[in-house]
Amino acid sequence: MATTRNLNIDLEALLADATGQFRDLNTAEPGQWPLLPKIAAWLVAAVVMVVIGWFGIVSPATEELAAEEARELELKDQYRAKLAQAINLDELRKQKLQVQEYVTQLERQLPGKAEMDALLSDINQAGLGRGLQFELFRPGQVIVRDYYAELPIAVRVTGRYHDMGAFAADIANLSRIVTLHNLTITTAGNPNPAGLLSMEATARTYRYLDQAEIEERRNAEAKARAAKRSGEGQ
Repeated sequence: MATTRNLNIDLEALLADATGQFRDLNTAEPGQWPLLPKIAAWLVAAVVMVVIGWFGIVSPATEELAAEEARELELKDQYRAKLAQAINLDELRKQKLQVQEYVTQLERQLPGKAEMDALLSDINQAGLGRGLQFELFRPGQVIVRDYYAELPIAVRVTGRYHDMGAFAADIANLSRIVTLHNLTITTAGNPNPAGLLSMEATARTYRYLDQAEIEERRNAEAKARAAKRSGEGQ
């Protein structure tokens, strides 16, 4: 019992002594502090430095490292893709030439501005050659697209059913591109002893734009965009 009392007294004395060292500290002269306050101050300073170092140096460096690792993976993927392209470069060049040849072939099927009259004559002759009678052959307003122009032609012919089918086939086999749209076939009249039919359709033919027309279209679009921006600015 005496030993336990002495131990409690010693612990209480130590605790009282430690607590007393933190009383009445002069913050202007930390060098004069007792040992325990100095140790506590050093520990707090060490913790603060560790926190500052972590959030100020280590954490940004870690984030930068993670970003660089992600970028490394992206660069590796780009390298693999470019390596595959380099390996297949000859084949890609051949495919490019094939595509260019195909585009050139399609462009040849589009008449130029000066050839449109001849093409319209070919369409007319295709119908007359099949014994069809033209009741209407009226070119419409030219529709300008990005790199080509489209000309719709309202057509109404009278004739026999098989002759109309042959006429449609002849249109499809022209050297220039001509397509038929919105076909309607009705009886030519009542009474109609000859069994004639009337066909209405829209024939669409296309021509490529020459360089001057392309430049003119681009300039017009640029002016329209500038006017739109000017209107929005006001």
